[in-house]
Amino acid sequence: MELKAIQQMTERIRGNVAKVMVGKEEAVELLMVALITGGHVLLEDVPGTGKTLLAKTIARSLAASFKRIQFTPDLLPSDVSGINFYNMKSGEFEFRAGPLFANIVLADEINRATPRTQSSLLEAMEEQQVSVDGETRLLPAPFLVIATQNPVENQGTFPLPEAQLDRFLLKLPMGYPSTDEGIELLRRFKENNPLALIEPVAENRDLLAARSAYTRVRVSDELLRYLVEIAEKTRVHPELSLGISPRGTQALLRSIQALAVIRGRDYVLPDDIKELVKPVFAHRLVLKSRMKGQGERAEAILERILADTAVPAEAGAR
Repeated sequence: MELKAIQQMTERIRGNVAKVMVGKEEAVELLMVALITGGHVLLEDVPGTGKTLLAKTIARSLAASFKRIQFTPDLLPSDVSGINFYNMKSGEFEFRAGPLFANIVLADEINRATPRTQSSLLEAMEEQQVSVDGETRLLPAPFLVIATQNPVENQGTFPLPEAQLDRFLLKLPMGYPSTDEGIELLRRFKENNPLALIEPVAENRDLLAARSAYTRVRVSDELLRYLVEIAEKTRVHPELSLGISPRGTQALLRSIQALAVIRGRDYVLPDDIKELVKPVFAHRLVLKSRMKGQGERAEAILERILADTAVPAEAGAR
């Protein structure tokens, strides 16, 4: 697939989303980055801001299978991945697939499940497979997890461990609509549900082709050095006990390449890195003092690191 075709595909999907969602352009663009790279997304916002609707709209735009898992404290790993059960009619054990076996999986309120159930997603998110009773089963391709969590409510929740957070390519807020957006939203949903009118504008094979082609986007050695310098400064920062790992730098590299394609370029600019540092890096940082507002503090640290790191000249970056 040509890079221009990838941009055209994402424009069609974004146009479909715009028929349902009002605003949210930045979140939608970054979700396109996740779709192209094959990365997973953590949406952190209060209930009712459109997280489920956005996931459903993208699934319909791709003609992809969609499953929603409501995470609760009594949810078991087998409820997510599936179980082997004895079929008395056939006299044999059969596998009953869980909701993980879908192209797009919405893990709703993921931090309400116990750490044991949360960890059942690790293998699926990293290797796109699940192991049940010693047998490994591949998940359908493409496979994308969109998880949500409420940043306000702490009672009855289990914080996601660092290993789980590291599996998410991006962490994004949704935010409330503006006054004009809120009015347009009510107007749009007043009589019909626009989601029911959405038709597919791309196929799964188109997305898989895009995932094998977007890496042709050029990234200069100067920009690679710039990216690594930012990551290295997080590893020695006095306020951080855990900085960015090589997995994190690779995640940012894939993300900036995908963002360049979406914006019609075959090369990366320094501004691409600046724009994606916080969505890709902030949730991977662990602060020494565990207090409320860690996300905001992590983003503030990244802003200071960006301000203190020399930016490569644009000509050299190209």
